[in-house]
Amino acid sequence: MSEKRQHPPTVRLRRLAAELRRLRASAGLTREDVTEKKGINTATLYRIEKARTRPQKRTLMALLDLYEATEEQRADLLAIQSGSTDQGWLRPYHSELPEEYTAYIGFEAEARAVRNYESLFIPGLAQTESYAHAVIKGVWAAATQKEVEQRVQARMERQALLTKERPIQLWAIIDEAAIRRTVGGRAVMKEQARHLLQLMEEPHVTFQVIPFDKGAHAGMPGCFVHMDFPDPADPELVYVDTPAGDLFLETEAEIRRYKSMFEHLQAVALGPNDSADLLAKVAESRD
Repeated sequence: MSEKRQHPPTVRLRRLAAELRRLRASAGLTREDVTEKKGINTATLYRIEKARTRPQKRTLMALLDLYEATEEQRADLLAIQSGSTDQGWLRPYHSELPEEYTAYIGFEAEARAVRNYESLFIPGLAQTESYAHAVIKGVWAAATQKEVEQRVQARMERQALLTKERPIQLWAIIDEAAIRRTVGGRAVMKEQARHLLQLMEEPHVTFQVIPFDKGAHAGMPGCFVHMDFPDPADPELVYVDTPAGDLFLETEAEIRRYKSMFEHLQAVALGPNDSADLLAKVAESRD
């Protein structure tokens, strides 16, 4: 019998985990100290602090007592604990998508800003349906038609983040290869280039292209996404999609490294106006 699929972590669960790690560190305690004083299994505490499980209320209360949390901290963390598994963004068919991808969709849905670098693809939030269909079918060669359609539908639903009342802030940087490679045919790429030009007119969207003549640059090892969230207390997150599996990075050192990398890419890329000119030329070349 297959195991019941677990929900991916939410932003709130990650925040709870981060706050508990911080409180323990402030109290000068190791996980082993907590086990000795409160009888909480070390492995369980590790899972709580890594946002892999939600602590039961009595466990959370015991930790807050041990860490001598203030009344304000208690109220805040208990409120987070009570809603830490909410997954309002899930659709019925999402249960058939890979768990890492549904986790990414959830984090993206709650993000304030997304900074996305892509070397070979148009960013998912900026893809047309035709381009998304062609690229998913091409990359995921073993997928059934149903699986392809589910991925395309999920990608199109994600783009509502750009048109909601308080839209997500998107800053996307791509290598010129992403707009030069013919995915789905010339007509599909012309439509995609024009769609990007329309998106660039929105105040919450910034788009830059790194031209071929810039040579080697910091983004060549691979793509990544950096997210931050409306509440500054929610930890920032970096997502990296690799052939070996998806990675969610959140340590301060990792966040700093990818922030620095994105800043280098901003500096080497064409400015938004010159990027728009290049996109317009690419669209014309598809006639």
